[in-house]
Amino acid sequence: MTVTWEELGWERVAAGVGRCRLPVWDCTAGLVVGRGAALLIDAGASLGEGARLRAEAQALAGHRVTHLALTHPHFDHVLGAGAFAGAEVYGAVGVDTVLGSGSGRDELRADAVSHGLDALRAEEAVDALAPVRHRVCGEWTLDLGGGRQVLLANLGPAHTAHDLAVLVPGDPEVVFCGDLVEESGQPQAGPDAVPSHWPAALDRLLGLGGEDAWYVPGHGAVVDAAFVRAQRDALAERFGVSC
Repeated sequence: MTVTWEELGWERVAAGVGRCRLPVWDCTAGLVVGRGAALLIDAGASLGEGARLRAEAQALAGHRVTHLALTHPHFDHVLGAGAFAGAEVYGAVGVDTVLGSGSGRDELRADAVSHGLDALRAEEAVDALAPVRHRVCGEWTLDLGGGRQVLLANLGPAHTAHDLAVLVPGDPEVVFCGDLVEESGQPQAGPDAVPSHWPAALDRLLGLGGEDAWYVPGHGAVVDAAFVRAQRDALAERFGVSC
């Protein structure tokens, strides 16, 4: 039985492209459907959220999730990744230093618990993390079949040292931004942020998508290029970065 995006609480952004906003931390996950392949963008904050995303994505695509792109290594975007056994996992080069190392995993677990995730669930999710096998330096094109290609672009350091954006060509073009862009609140600059590079990363993001694209932030509603440009200018002023 075919289900629609809306029936599962997802927002259809373009043909074969959608996203959902997860509860608690309002984190966005995205889905791009190809012929026999499907790309999920970010995996939620726990194995339970990851399992929910896997089941819903499979229902929407008609087949399993074959590719997983992690936009950056924060717990609310990556701790569901262990639910996607067998998927090809992509991240910005260097992300494995956070997700694959003992100290990096310890910090990830502690950050999740400090934000309210149950300690046992955090432990299970961190232990289940699979290696990021495909590390993007520059740009990487994925072929999902049926004429569907997506572009993974390493735009960091900015919000973190390892920021990845996903461009889905089409009409309109859709750009999944991770937390390089936030709509539901002020962009968060934690201890792993590199604020001096953030405005330039948004310039590159706008160059990828262009003026007519839809930009899907890591948190909040889908926005346009004007919103991204305004946020770029606000970040430059906030952190004293010259234009």
